[in-house]
Amino acid sequence: MNEIKAIEEAQMKSEVDQFKVGDTVKVHFKIVEGKNERIQIYEGLVIAMKNSRIGKSFTVRKNSYGVGVERVFPLHSPRIAKVEVVRPGRVRRAKLYYIREKIGKGAKIKELITKKDARSKAAPAEAAQN
Repeated sequence: MNEIKAIEEAQMKSEVDQFKVGDTVKVHFKIVEGKNERIQIYEGLVIAMKNSRIGKSFTVRKNSYGVGVERVFPLHSPRIAKVEVVRPGRVRRAKLYYIREKIGKGAKIKELITKKDARSKAAPAEAAQN
């Protein structure tokens, strides 16, 4: 059993960006076309995260020319170059499957507004005094 865990640890990405369900993300995905390899960016809303450890995957949904398109990405795949959070979302559900039936403004997710800590505000004030 420990051998299986050791193999999984070797294949897992250590620098996984922290994102959650409800965030709008850009997934930089490597596409192989014959001998050429390029990176394609897929931007959309994370509506689900499934499993754990090496089998963890997330579903991203976007509207493409009026049609909803969903794609499932394995989190620890070597084909994923990076995942960057465009806009954090504020949700109260683990799975956002209800977004599939929503249209227009009803499909929007509220943005999560985070407060800056007091130390970052105090640092420029101290620098100005010196």
